[in-house]
Amino acid sequence: MSSVRYQVARKKGIKMYVIIIGCGRVGSELAKLLSNEGHNVVVIDRNRAAFERLGGTFNGVTLAGNGFDLELLKQAGIEQADAFCAVTNGDNSNLVSAQVAKKIFKVPKVIARVYDPQRAHIYSSLGLDVLSGTILFAAMVRDKIIETRFSDYLIETKELGVIEIDVKGALVGKTVEQVNIPGELVVTAIIKMRGVIIPEPQTALKEKETLMAVVKVASLAKIKEKLGIGER
Repeated sequence: MSSVRYQVARKKGIKMYVIIIGCGRVGSELAKLLSNEGHNVVVIDRNRAAFERLGGTFNGVTLAGNGFDLELLKQAGIEQADAFCAVTNGDNSNLVSAQVAKKIFKVPKVIARVYDPQRAHIYSSLGLDVLSGTILFAAMVRDKIIETRFSDYLIETKELGVIEIDVKGALVGKTVEQVNIPGELVVTAIIKMRGVIIPEPQTALKEKETLMAVVKVASLAKIKEKLGIGER
């Protein structure tokens, strides 16, 4: 049994088994986060020196090579993988690796990082789960320009955003159901003094709480007027 397969077998009870292609800034941070949470992680990078970013506490497996090398992926235990993340600095490498994982090895969850927004849309239409940092950052800047209440925890789309609403004035005492506006605004979480909850429709709102709500950007002005939301 190879060293990788031995560790996979030894850690069979771990939450998830994840293969990460690329040990740059994003890949190394992702690997450390998952590893620290108890997941079984294998990191693949062409440059062995890149593994130094993982530090001394990383307890996963590292392999040197290409993320679309079939034999290397088998050595990494891709047949047992729950998720596959291609986050190198090259769009082509990420997309090829992602397609290999999805089409050949049938990995349940495959994510590819893509810099070119046009490619992101094309490959999303082919069924790949694609994240474009360019689109995401542009959307974040857009949101901060048009509405200071928009949270950094946003949805990667121009149609929807996540807005923070302070509970005060007429909102105090209302239920979540009374605040929700079908098709335009849905309260998804309430930030309280001692934590965050996912509310029920009949959850009553209290002063000094903060609502996190998904909002249709085109309806923002109408929603603010209806709920009496002023500027911060």
